Amino acid sequence: MSLKKNVIANCLGQGWRALMGLAFIPLYIQYLGIEAYGLIGIFTILQAWLGLLDLGMRPALTREMARFAGGAHDAQSIRDLLRSVEVIVFAIAGALALGILAASGWLASNWLGVKNLPVETVAQAFAIMGLVTALQFIENIYVSSIVGLQRQVRQNVVTGLMATAQGLGAIAVLAWVSPTIKAFFIWQGIISLVTVALLANLVYRVLPSAPRPARFSKANLIGIRRFAAGTTAITILTLLLTQTDKILLSRLLPLESFAHYTLASVVSGGLFVLASPISAAYYPRFTELVTHGDELALRAAYHQSAQFMTVLMGSAAVVLMVFGDRVLLLWTADPVLTRQTAPLMTVLALGNLFNGLTWIPYQMQIAHGWTALTIQVHSVAVAVLVPAILWVTPTYGGLGTAWVWVILNVGYLVFAIYFMHRRLLPTEKWCWYRQDTFVPLVVAVVAAEVCRWAMPDNLGRIGELSILIASSSCVLITAAFAAPLVRHQLAQYVPR
Repeated sequence: MSLKKNVIANCLGQGWRALMGLAFIPLYIQYLGIEAYGLIGIFTILQAWLGLLDLGMRPALTREMARFAGGAHDAQSIRDLLRSVEVIVFAIAGALALGILAASGWLASNWLGVKNLPVETVAQAFAIMGLVTALQFIENIYVSSIVGLQRQVRQNVVTGLMATAQGLGAIAVLAWVSPTIKAFFIWQGIISLVTVALLANLVYRVLPSAPRPARFSKANLIGIRRFAAGTTAITILTLLLTQTDKILLSRLLPLESFAHYTLASVVSGGLFVLASPISAAYYPRFTELVTHGDELALRAAYHQSAQFMTVLMGSAAVVLMVFGDRVLLLWTADPVLTRQTAPLMTVLALGNLFNGLTWIPYQMQIAHGWTALTIQVHSVAVAVLVPAILWVTPTYGGLGTAWVWVILNVGYLVFAIYFMHRRLLPTEKWCWYRQDTFVPLVVAVVAAEVCRWAMPDNLGRIGELSILIASSSCVLITAAFAAPLVRHQLAQYVPR
């Protein structure tokens, strides 16, 4: 399977899963209520923290499957490695489900600030949530295996279909069976069980047969421990940076207020759907050019990818910040929910924009095999983030926490970019700041503000949607023309 097909499949698959994750949120809130939706936010946190429990085995498994495709393993060795990881992951998943079940009562009565939901209902939701989380933990090892085996098209077809069934089925269950949070999580568990079965079958069908059945191998696990340890350190720090706010706010805020923050975080987090395919596509190119020592082509690829990131993700972020209230109102049709969520979404979108701008420089560091800077910067950021949230939240609530996220990422833009360019591409720093990021963003903001000023009110849903699409297109086009390398690429497709 060609790299181009895999990249396209990843973009389409990730985009579709993100759409399925966002499209039904207003209906979830309508059927369950905003407080019960806060429990879905807790579920999202649990899913994010799964990356810690695999102890780096999942990215290591991806790497070893890719090495198997390149001839570094035979069929018996790779099957033994997969079985070894399966044994450990299944044991951790069982302990995870039992642990959440045992703690469900305490979490419902002591951790969350529940006002309207019965404590028994919340405890039941936590118990089922633990089982679903365990199943998705198992699911991840098969996804990692398929990615390493270069079968991303098949993987995205399966996960896309399951995401569709997950979203549409949940609405059907809430509408026609039982509009309760318990029914919602039971359906998630059914879909997760089916997904695990389909992905496991796909992995074992792709792997060639071996002389004997696969078995647990301690030696195979020892062989991946160093790489697994390194990726675990980065994963821990990244999760602390991106999830600490939600964990602390789930304790510091009432569940309803936490639900508003979760909704704003989910919508603004959609910006990373635009950032991820760009960074994933350019990282192998950076690595190839670093290996060949082609400094001229490396600089060109660096600026081109950075400008693509600013144009695509930056334009979307500007639209969310300038038109956020109108986007939310069109999406949810709930003026009260919009008033409570839009300010949070605007600030979080700004922080996510600043964070996304650093992704291309980060890929450049990894292409050079330089992980120390990221670990050091992340460590300082985590040390600042936790006390800042504890200090700000009691007075300013979720909005104060969102501004902490913005300030933290401003620090990344100032200090991490500075220290990176002292060592890598030292002559390109100001070009990155000026041409790659600042100029396209300023032009996008001006275009968005002009469109907002000219936009009439009371257009109706169809008229509002049409104007928002037109305004977003205007912002994207003006940002693209303000980025010289993107403009040059687009000019190649325009007839003279």
